[in-house]
Amino acid sequence: MPRPPARALIAPALCAGALLTASACFPSPGKASSALPAAPSTGPRTPSAAQTLTEGQARAALITEKDLGEPWAPTEGFATWRDSMLKASAESPECGRLLDALYTEDLFGPDARTRATVGLDDTWDEAQLRYQIVAHRPEDVDATLAWLGSLPDECGQFTAAAGGGELDVEVTEAEMPEVGDARQGLRVVLRGISEYDDGPTLTLHVAAVRVGDDAVTVTNGGLADVPADATWTAVELGARRLAEVRKQGRHDV
Repeated sequence: MPRPPARALIAPALCAGALLTASACFPSPGKASSALPAAPSTGPRTPSAAQTLTEGQARAALITEKDLGEPWAPTEGFATWRDSMLKASAESPECGRLLDALYTEDLFGPDARTRATVGLDDTWDEAQLRYQIVAHRPEDVDATLAWLGSLPDECGQFTAAAGGGELDVEVTEAEMPEVGDARQGLRVVLRGISEYDDGPTLTLHVAAVRVGDDAVTVTNGGLADVPADATWTAVELGARRLAEVRKQGRHDV
């Protein structure tokens, strides 16, 4: 499967994405209605995913700015577009659930446990990438991946209400590298509706990969160029690194 072209232009920059001076760990602001229901499981419930990795092993499986190369650097905060464009609602429950998941950067719901996370900034184009390693039941991860895969049909085009006005939202499937045990990718474009056709456009890449009892999630978004090659590298390298760390963890037992 060919890799996407490096630094491909995905959406024009229609407004600046200033950064707030916030926590360097790239936190997600709170939202009372943003808690997602756990993905349904078709079989009997089992205890939460086994603690197969230590915290140190999970951190060792993270990607870094060195993996992505210039111009990526450790994040200096979260972008203002998170509140102005992602803190939104939709009439459809499924589309609303997607918006909540994008805002909170939590695809798998409250039963999943984040083991390690890193936030990175593209200092040229002001894109921001967040990479997480999450522990969850494999069957529930697969249910979430199936839900993500259904969204281009369920929510391919819809209107959302945000604090700054209405948004046109487009959801399409995104190509993914063949890594992990199961995977799903989306490309989400949110365009501000304006009388003069000059509203901002936010592009987000969303990816999730199951690796055994763990999962990798990647979100990469911005108001200017959102590098598809960075998303691809984060998914491909991160999933393989997690698989290797998991093997080492089992050998150490």
